[in-house]
Amino acid sequence: MPDSYITRILKARVYDVAQETPLDEMPTLSRRISNQVLLKREDLQQVFSFKLRGAYNCIARLDPVRYKNGVITASAGNHAQGVALAAQKMGIKALIVMPKTTPPIKVAAVRDMGARILLHGDTYDDAYQHAQALADKRGMAFIHPYDDPDVIAGQGTIAMEILHATSDTIQAIFVPVGGGGLIAGVAAYVKSLYPHIRIIGVEPDDAPCMFLAIKHKKRVVLDQVGIFADGVAVRQVGVEPFRIAKKCVDEVILVSTDEICAAVKDIYDDTRSIAEPAGALAIAGLKKYVERNKLKGQRLVAIDSGANMNFDRLRHVAERADVGERREALIAATIPERPGSFRKFCQIIGKRSLTEFNYRYADPDNAHIFAGIELNHGEGEKNAIIRQLRAKKYPVIDMTDNEMAKLHVRYMVGGRAEDVEHELLYRFEFPERPGALLRFLMHMGRKWNISLFHYRNHGAAYGRVLVGIQIPPADTKQFKTFLDNLGYAYAEETANPAYRLFLGRNNN
Repeated sequence: MPDSYITRILKARVYDVAQETPLDEMPTLSRRISNQVLLKREDLQQVFSFKLRGAYNCIARLDPVRYKNGVITASAGNHAQGVALAAQKMGIKALIVMPKTTPPIKVAAVRDMGARILLHGDTYDDAYQHAQALADKRGMAFIHPYDDPDVIAGQGTIAMEILHATSDTIQAIFVPVGGGGLIAGVAAYVKSLYPHIRIIGVEPDDAPCMFLAIKHKKRVVLDQVGIFADGVAVRQVGVEPFRIAKKCVDEVILVSTDEICAAVKDIYDDTRSIAEPAGALAIAGLKKYVERNKLKGQRLVAIDSGANMNFDRLRHVAERADVGERREALIAATIPERPGSFRKFCQIIGKRSLTEFNYRYADPDNAHIFAGIELNHGEGEKNAIIRQLRAKKYPVIDMTDNEMAKLHVRYMVGGRAEDVEHELLYRFEFPERPGALLRFLMHMGRKWNISLFHYRNHGAAYGRVLVGIQIPPADTKQFKTFLDNLGYAYAEETANPAYRLFLGRNNN
């Protein structure tokens, strides 16, 4: 089956619009992880992503009768730019349906290429369904982002270029995965010629559609997907990509948002370029694979799939990169409330830099500390610090992987209110667009008293709100119904140790 794609890929019409991108060594990362890391620079294409390859190949191979009324697609941005560019090159009308959560930089780029844009829904799947309906209604040719053999073949030219540059000396190629078009094209080509090269997909842990499809041996539909890595925010892999992946993909690795942010920084450190979150996925997965398998001296390739980063999102990336790289530890510790205790605590920390230090008076006997500590030797150093503190009888909780602590509590330690009764704490997420926060507040209404509210705009696709609400026990069932009807993703955090230590009443 993979052999059937060799001819398609060799005949793919991509170089009318695409360039053969370089395969750059990442010397800093290579030295740090003791393996040679090569980065395929698809961020250097004229639309700053690989997507123009598949889009142009697909449109160029259409019978002109098919696109007499124009072409249409659904995309979170990168495929949209590829379709818009291809249509502009061929003099065809293009309509692009994009989710309302698409970063503005991608919307503007598509508009600049002359395509018409329709913003619809909050996810790619919402946009996809609407685009399909419009294609049928208007007689337009639908250009699928990933589930089309000609799109897959266009993306497969990346593998052809990698092998031309490196022969058979590669041990593994790491590929970002959304709907699966890129990894299908790469895997089909590579496995036909060099079956020993491992093809490893990388997905965000909050959008694991290929990972779960391979695990369950069938395509699955995710209930929801995280959209930090908006370029791969897909609820279900394509039929044809999954058919190829079952035979040709060796493994799929999941990575966290923090690990993606750390990979963005790795790429910047070595290339002075800024990858979008989906573009940095492959490096994040490569690092995780190397650490897990304790590899040394291997030649590994990662595909940087794009650089369409919304500038405001850089704040979030910068904040989380050190945690993702294990260069920062966040800990909560309890110390005696008496003179000299802070100095004694800091002496145990030693000469390490404190990235932050917050505490709040709790009672006459104890004070709770929230500390950020700069690390030079990763997880091992963090564990050693915690052991040292516990050996001195300090109660310590590791907050480094506590999402609520990282997003909210580190910025609001000291918000304890002793007189608040029946307080429940919830974390909400909603699409970050104009009016979203006001809409959220309007939905909250006036029935229950809001005793804590924290909102922080950090440039991500989702707004985050932390809310304390006083809910008498008699209202519990009614409040649960309210939450289910609210329409926002939420998680109760009342039992979170970060809340108990820093925000709740002492008897919580």
